[in-house]
Amino acid sequence: MSRISIPSSEQSLDASKPLLSAVQKQLGVVPNLMKLVGHSPAALEGYLSLNGALAKGKLDAKLRERLALAVAEYNGCDYCLSAHDYLARNVAKLGGDEIDAARAGRSDDARANAALRFALQVASTRGRVSDADLAALSLAGFDEASTIEIVATVALNVLTNYINNVAQTDIDFPAVNAKLAA
Repeated sequence: MSRISIPSSEQSLDASKPLLSAVQKQLGVVPNLMKLVGHSPAALEGYLSLNGALAKGKLDAKLRERLALAVAEYNGCDYCLSAHDYLARNVAKLGGDEIDAARAGRSDDARANAALRFALQVASTRGRVSDADLAALSLAGFDEASTIEIVATVALNVLTNYINNVAQTDIDFPAVNAKLAA
């Protein structure tokens, strides 16, 4: 059971209702994470705004989902692993082997592999990556804008990982458990 309440649609704050309605329209459902974050309309708006902006950026959905899986595994977030496993399979159309590899911070695709390695360096060093880390990302074909978007994607996922780990949010996706949690 979630340690922070998950409000029903009727219990949601008035300021969060239009945001949650937009999520419902886009996804067909309002995940527990969104309902929970809706306790703070400011936090919900901030999350949705950054997520929406990154979806229009340089990184495609497959790479964003791979990054989300790697960061969720690193942070031991079962809720986020469950959500992103579902999204990776059903929206980004990644196969099971690709999902397992992403959770381990790897990919057979050299470009995605470089992004995953960099993302985990960002997470593990709290952003204090080396010049060599940046050079490896650049050699894999990522420009400065893409580098910023990878860091922003890591930060966005750390936010949801931490919220869900603190709240122990009830999982409303097919459950996946962290294997490689730090």
